[in-house]
Amino acid sequence: MPYLQSTTYPGPPFFQFNGHLQTIIPAFRRIDIPYERERIDLEDGDFLDLDWLDNGSRQLVILSHGLEGNSSRPYIKGMARRFSDDGWDVLAWNCRSCSEEMNRNPQLYHHGEIDDIHQVIRHALRTRDYSDITLIGFSMGGSILLKYLGVNAGELADPVRRGIAFSSPCNLAASAASLEAPGNGFYRRRFMRALETKLRAKEQQFPGLLDVSNFERVRVWRDFDEFFSAPLNGFDSAEDFYYQASAENFMSQIRVPVLLVNAWNDPILPPACTPVRLCEQHSSIFLETPSKGGHVGFSVSGQNYNWMETRAWEFAGAN
Repeated sequence: MPYLQSTTYPGPPFFQFNGHLQTIIPAFRRIDIPYERERIDLEDGDFLDLDWLDNGSRQLVILSHGLEGNSSRPYIKGMARRFSDDGWDVLAWNCRSCSEEMNRNPQLYHHGEIDDIHQVIRHALRTRDYSDITLIGFSMGGSILLKYLGVNAGELADPVRRGIAFSSPCNLAASAASLEAPGNGFYRRRFMRALETKLRAKEQQFPGLLDVSNFERVRVWRDFDEFFSAPLNGFDSAEDFYYQASAENFMSQIRVPVLLVNAWNDPILPPACTPVRLCEQHSSIFLETPSKGGHVGFSVSGQNYNWMETRAWEFAGAN
């Protein structure tokens, strides 16, 4: 308790008959959102681009995207529309290097980097008058907010009332290993191409920062994290990186209500990514595990909003 033994997800449309289709097809939704962009400078001299929907509300939802995503992804836009339609302000922030312009510093972003979201929250509270803030994250973005809420449990700003995470790899080592599973080559190649392009650009920006010849030595995803993710972000090894970036190692300290939704048929989240035992023993983390839904999918037939958007709205209103 509170591991929810049932789910309100009715299941995907009939033609999305497996986890891959339930993951890929929703990524083609077309949603138009009239964001207003703001660039903020960070304490280390870098910048972040924030996309706002300003309704003059004292309630704010902050949206965090997944690996190599951004504020234009359909899952972000869909959630932004759902909350904006009911009058909330929306802030969809883009991780470093994810807003179509390379960031200034050597550092990029990763699943366990929580200082940037902290600065985003502080900026929102410094520049506007919010009494109620909900954090919502998808995949990597969910991992970031889960770790943030755990690490900062005793120091959260009062308006930060709850967190909601969908399809979040709470155990990063297990998630990385799953990319090597048969049938997951599409996701592995997509992520790898995008990250390799960025890292090669970083090496041109900062000559000598990386040994790009190591790309030829990458055989599995763990190699990539050993050669690039760990050293670029100040970790001793891939193992050290996985421990520090895995939300499950920090979630026990969470004090505000949190909803975590992971589908059992998620193609890139094996069961180890869903901390059932921890949630069963935690009074504030509500774990919901639909049998279907894919990775950040959860489509429904004949509805204006998908199930993620409806479920997040319900949770925010009830907690």
